[in-house]
Amino acid sequence: MSSHSICQFDCQYVLIEATNGFSAASLIGCGGFGEVFKATLKDGTCVAIKKLIRLSCQGDREFMAEMETLEKIKHKNLVPLLGYCKVGEERLLVYEYMKYESLEEMLHRRIKTCKRRILTWEERKKIARGFAKGLCFLHHNCIPHIIHKDMKSSNVLLDNEMESRVLDFRMARLISALDTHLSVSTLVGTPGYVPPEYYQSFRCTAKGDVYSFGVVMLELLNGKRPGDKEDFGDTNLVGWAKIKVREGKQMEVINADLLLEIQGGTNEAELKEVIGTYRQLI
Repeated sequence: MSSHSICQFDCQYVLIEATNGFSAASLIGCGGFGEVFKATLKDGTCVAIKKLIRLSCQGDREFMAEMETLEKIKHKNLVPLLGYCKVGEERLLVYEYMKYESLEEMLHRRIKTCKRRILTWEERKKIARGFAKGLCFLHHNCIPHIIHKDMKSSNVLLDNEMESRVLDFRMARLISALDTHLSVSTLVGTPGYVPPEYYQSFRCTAKGDVYSFGVVMLELLNGKRPGDKEDFGDTNLVGWAKIKVREGKQMEVINADLLLEIQGGTNEAELKEVIGTYRQLI
């Protein structure tokens, strides 16, 4: 299913029918750019449909041009954009549905339900590698290069093989290979994941994405939301981890379930090496 084939038909009505009128029962996620619905098309294809919030700053021509560019961007660690639909004020994006949904869902929301599934050390390593490959492709191999601007666990989806897929890079900004940064008028990103310098400079860089990547990796090891006030008060996961490292309590940064799995096993040395790397960086 290509974006062109979707646009040639009355896709708006097809997608409305597939989601039962974008009903609450079909809703699987909400974000700053819109709501996401799960749907099964008539041919049996399971998809995720993002219903975008109308962005007045982007005209129809710019939207269509952006879609034409992004449909050409393919990588195994990016969420495939299967199609898009623009009818009137409605802008709908159709993505391949990911079985395990987001890393955020896996780490946080499932803990409160019977679906709880603790990620193994091997799964966490696989997720980290895939995430890194997807981000590296956007920064270096994609033409034009892309600064994501909002790297976080909810934008890392997991397919049926627990392979990472980076999402929402269409909300990012395309830049030329000669550019080093992107200036913005307002703060972008999500608190807890945003590099400290963004608050002063309002300049988004590939290095900022890498910082956010590091926060997600820390979240993957720790299992707590980076900006959770209940856990970290006036600081965040990064600030809390720095305090633990200074106190010589770096092993407390690791999720208890993960520690229980690997202590005394062959993976313990790997974990200590990871902690050592974080200690040097912090």
